[in-house]
Amino acid sequence: MSKVGWIRLAIVVGAVGLLEILCQTGVIRPLTMIPPSRMAVELWKLAESGKLAPPVTKTLGNVAAAFVLSVTLGFVAGLLIHALPRFRRALDPLLASYYAVPFFVFYPVLIVIFGMSDLPIIIIGFLFGVVAMIINTLNGLDRVPPVLLKVGRMSRMGPLQTALLIKLPSAAPYLFTGVKLAVAYSFIGVIASEFILSGAGIGYDIAYAYNNFDNRTMYALMLFILTTVTAVNMALYIWEQRMLKRRQGGR
Repeated sequence: MSKVGWIRLAIVVGAVGLLEILCQTGVIRPLTMIPPSRMAVELWKLAESGKLAPPVTKTLGNVAAAFVLSVTLGFVAGLLIHALPRFRRALDPLLASYYAVPFFVFYPVLIVIFGMSDLPIIIIGFLFGVVAMIINTLNGLDRVPPVLLKVGRMSRMGPLQTALLIKLPSAAPYLFTGVKLAVAYSFIGVIASEFILSGAGIGYDIAYAYNNFDNRTMYALMLFILTTVTAVNMALYIWEQRMLKRRQGGR
């Protein structure tokens, strides 16, 4: 691990340790927060009892669906928008202000159209993630070396071949940023939707525990979400770093 990595790890361990001390000494009351060590024990108990599996399966399934849709359609939309400069100029202000829109106002409309199913939750997660992918796809395509595109034209590549063999590899670092943001936004959209829309899932279970003053279950589930999102993003980060080193080594 690099020095920066050790410093990052020390900050996280120090913050968790400080929180543990504040909770154990009563500076933070148990009614407000339980110690991190207790959260881990309660999470293990939930997993051991089998109560954790159903909400985790439901939430992660919805997140995976929202994430795949965001990345796939975001990349395709980015390609199309990049190929239409006038359309892109018209769309740029809308993309820049997209995250100022409170998506949850569309809940009633989505429920009327799709009913009380998982689909409105997946759509909200998708709406959160897709534009991050579009913006980063456009950033990546803007930085594809023109000489590579010229080689593609000289080799008489079609649009699909050019996209897969030239644009996709060249824009990969920026696409990875879009993928990491899509993961985070998909989790946010799905879990926040489950808080107020669903009758099952991790978000629903956290809201239920909160309303019933069940701090142990609430913090155990929150710990699960934090560790899962961190693990996924760390895995993507390590993959990204290895890919960048391979690209630099090939130069």
